[in-house]
Amino acid sequence: MERLRHDDPPRLGPYLTLARLDADSTDGGAVPERRYLARTADGERTVLLCAPLPDAAAPAAWAMEAELASRLSVPRFLRPASQGSEAGLPWYAVPYTPVLPLPAALAAHGGPLPEDLVRRIGAALAAGLAAAHARGQAHAGVSPAAVLLGAAGPLLGCFGAVRSAAPGGPPGLDPGCLAPELRSGGRPEPLGDVFALGAVLAYAASGHTVPEQSELPPGLRRLLASCLARDPADRPSAPQVLHALSTTGPARTPAPAPAAAPAATVLDEQAPPPLPGRVVAALAAQSAELLASELPAAPPARPAPQKVH
Repeated sequence: MERLRHDDPPRLGPYLTLARLDADSTDGGAVPERRYLARTADGERTVLLCAPLPDAAAPAAWAMEAELASRLSVPRFLRPASQGSEAGLPWYAVPYTPVLPLPAALAAHGGPLPEDLVRRIGAALAAGLAAAHARGQAHAGVSPAAVLLGAAGPLLGCFGAVRSAAPGGPPGLDPGCLAPELRSGGRPEPLGDVFALGAVLAYAASGHTVPEQSELPPGLRRLLASCLARDPADRPSAPQVLHALSTTGPARTPAPAPAAAPAATVLDEQAPPPLPGRVVAALAAQSAELLASELPAAPPARPAPQKVH
């Protein structure tokens, strides 16, 4: 949890903002939207509340992406439960559960995550992306900050950040996660998500979205290099990434990837990846701090417009 700033809205829809989810941008920590921990004035509902950045060029496009995300039922994708607009600023909300953005998880852990955990996170995200890609839908917003780690496993937020951005790239999206074809003006496609997933896993394993090969665990170098290939044709598909992460390990030779693999339910019955103790402690601290937060005074409601006779 981070303190609200002077330019943060005190209220969006029925929710009073209590704190920011994200710290100021650091390496891998750029976020293409504002995210708050918020609560209704009666204290009954606590949510993760998201809104476009103040300098977003197309808030209406952002709202359209939120609407699309609310209609998708994809494993590991953050799904808006409600949305609206306050003084022209669109927002959406999801029920609160303790989560840390991936950069905050690395900060809590004190550095890159263990290779086995990186593999488990990557497999869970690849399963979600594979399910979306099978429906012809690219996420178009995968980045370290889009990954939210919690006790139930990782979730992907920031859906559609690339599609809703103005020409030149979305503000707040780590440039290391933007595939070359997107930097040159191409439209988001599934293999662009694979590039971004490779950058996210490189970040989780090294602390950088564009690391040196020597910074990566040997067991991940070959797979991540293929995900980060400049030519989309040289990248694996999301099901192939899932297969590689699920069937190989640090001491094994990577198994040949099949042309297709089960995408939507392959991890459904598996336990979520165990998180390091310091990350669990940070999640517990966030929850405790939020429970102890006092609601700010609700800003006065705007008066209804008067009819002129």
